[in-house]
Amino acid sequence: QVQLVESGGGLVQAGGSLRLSCAASGRTFSNYGMGWFRQAPGKEREFVAAISWIGSSTSYADSVKGRFTISRDNAKNTLYLQMNSLKPEDTAVYYCAAASRGILVITLQALYDYWGQGTQVTVSS
Repeated sequence: QVQLVESGGGLVQAGGSLRLSCAASGRTFSNYGMGWFRQAPGKEREFVAAISWIGSSTSYADSVKGRFTISRDNAKNTLYLQMNSLKPEDTAVYYCAAASRGILVITLQALYDYWGQGTQVTVSS
């Protein structure tokens, strides 16, 4: 089992920045590929970004490419999402997830084994 706890969400004006963190506990964090997903009101949960187990490979949704950066610190068992130039359409609950296929960068939700409870990000115009 892997337990994931997100933090760092909040209210920010358009153009601002936030950094989300996801603290992992349980099994060896570095064995897992990690990802961020988000769900806006009335919409399905969607992929945001993913990173392989040692952080050598990353992938981003087109909507956040160039604005968001995913990273991980395996020594601290923590995943990050740096979000810059935020837009109102980035408003959503953001979830981190862990996948046992750690060597890969995984963009499909169905391939993730563990999920956090989510943190709310609200971007005002």
